[in-house]
Amino acid sequence: MPFACPECGGPGSLRIISSIELQPDSRSDEIALQIVACARCGFRAAAVYEESRRGSLDSEAVDHRGYRVPEDALATLIAQIDACPEPTNRACGCESHRQLSRTDEFGRWTGLAEPAGSFPMEYSTGD
Repeated sequence: MPFACPECGGPGSLRIISSIELQPDSRSDEIALQIVACARCGFRAAAVYEESRRGSLDSEAVDHRGYRVPEDALATLIAQIDACPEPTNRACGCESHRQLSRTDEFGRWTGLAEPAGSFPMEYSTGD
């Protein structure tokens, strides 16, 4: 799915290049940690897709945000995702899933370490 790049503004140039499905937490039924890259300017970042279907039958909350992270932290995330034998299996017991699925004492996913700002993941229909 194409997104607008927050760095160069390129419509449809930001794409998800890798992803790992994580265990649900106390807030979200689905959590996916993603790596996004712009084909136009080379910008790279992490993104998190969270979806909750809790509450009334017709309620569904989706939060999809990108996060600027230091290059070394981004390289570590890419290596962890690449090391997982089953990135679409949120029940995978590999080391990458164990490390990336950490929760706090309230059962909430602890998220990304060292984010340096966030941006909305905005769909784009342009090239």
